[in-house]
Amino acid sequence: MAKRRINDFTNAPLRRIGPDHHWRSLRRGDRVSVALTPGFAAHGVVDDVTGDATAVWVELDGGRGRTLVHVSDGVAIVPQDS
Repeated sequence: MAKRRINDFTNAPLRRIGPDHHWRSLRRGDRVSVALTPGFAAHGVVDDVTGDATAVWVELDGGRGRTLVHVSDGVAIVPQDS
């Protein structure tokens, strides 16, 4: 017998995703390491954090621009020592 599978995402249940404890402590100007995929990390400075700490804007080093990271992206943001 086949397992039940949801093919219609409009009826799929939503679940709340909370930020990692590191995200709650981030402040504008903090140096961070952003692990985008396994084995690849980018470094930068926190430009802004949403009030609920679920999204973080990071200005990447080397003029690579500004990126928005959300908790549902599966990306790790870890503060670096200054």
